Amino acid sequence: MSKRVAILTSGGDAPGMNACIRAAIIACQKANFTLLGYKHGYNGLLQQEFIPLSLDSTHNLIQQGGTILHSARCKEFKNREGLIKAADNLRQAEIDTLIVIGGDGSFRGAAKLSELWDGQILGIPGTIDNDIAGTDATIGYFTAIDTAMSSIDKVRDTADAFERIFLVEVMGRNAGFLALNGALSAAADYVVVPEFFESAETEIKKIVNQIKAQRALKGPVSFIVVVAENVWPNGLTGLTEALQYHNINDVRPVTLGHVQRGGSPVAQDRLLATTLGEFAISLVGSDVTNIMVGEVNQRPITVPLPKTWEETKPLNQARVDAMRTLMNERYSCD
Repeated sequence: MSKRVAILTSGGDAPGMNACIRAAIIACQKANFTLLGYKHGYNGLLQQEFIPLSLDSTHNLIQQGGTILHSARCKEFKNREGLIKAADNLRQAEIDTLIVIGGDGSFRGAAKLSELWDGQILGIPGTIDNDIAGTDATIGYFTAIDTAMSSIDKVRDTADAFERIFLVEVMGRNAGFLALNGALSAAADYVVVPEFFESAETEIKKIVNQIKAQRALKGPVSFIVVVAENVWPNGLTGLTEALQYHNINDVRPVTLGHVQRGGSPVAQDRLLATTLGEFAISLVGSDVTNIMVGEVNQRPITVPLPKTWEETKPLNQARVDAMRTLMNERYSCD
C-alpha cells in the first residue's frame, strides 16, 4: 500500500543529515512511497512549507554537510496552539508517517505532537553531541570528533612553537562525549567534562598540578586543555583567570564553535545515517510509532522516544580509563 511520508531536520545541523535524507528518498522510491520534505524544521510544518523529494534530489548528496531541508529551532512548536496547527497541517497534507531527524529537543516536540496526531512518528538521532540515550552514536558525532581532533592538532603546532598553554573549548551541550574523544584522539594533556566536574576549585587544582608536574619533568613545553562547553563558570575566560591566579600566565583560549557542525561527513557518519534512514522507511506502515531508530552494536533498534531523554547516556568506561591514565592523572602529584 502506498504511503505518504514526510521528513524534516530540526535543531542543530549535523554532518550526515543529508546522507540520511538520501537513504530515505531511495528507500521510499523502492517501496513506492511518496516522500515530502518539510523545510526549516518544525517551522516548515507550521507554515506547510514542504517540497517533494525524488531521486533527482540524491545526486552527490551523501557527501554534503548541513541539510538540504535546512534546520531551525521553533518556539511556536513548544505551545499547544502550535502543536494543534502542526497536527492539522499533517492531516491536510495526508501524511501517514512523519520522520524527525534531530536531538532530544526535537524528539520531545515529536512526542508532544503524537498526543494530537494519530499518524506514525519516527525519530532519527542527528546531533554532534551524541547525548541521546538508546543508541551507540548519533549522526554527525564521528565527523565532529574528527573536526575537533584536526583543530586541536593545529592548535598544538602553535602551542609547541611558543611553549604555551592552550585551552580549547568544544561543543557537546551538557555531555562530554565530544570533548573526551576529541581530546584522546588529539593526544591533549587534560580534558574537562561535565560528567566528572565537581567544582572549579577542585578542577583547577588538578589542572595546575598536572601542568607543574609535566613542566618539572620536561621543562616549559606546551600543554593542551580541552574543555566541554557549559562546564566552566564563565567559560574559557573564567578558566584563564583561574590559571593566572595560580601564576600560570602563558595561556591562550580557543573556542572552536560552529565549525564542528560543518564539513563533509566521515565514513562512519555516512554509514550510520544511511543505515538509520533505510531502517526508518522499512518501519513505515507498521504498528510501531513514537520511537527513535538507533544503532547498538552495529544493529538497528527501536527505542521509545521518552527513553532517549529520560535516561542519561554514560561515557564509554574504557575511554574514561584511558583519559585518566594518559591525561588527567598522567603525572603523580604526591
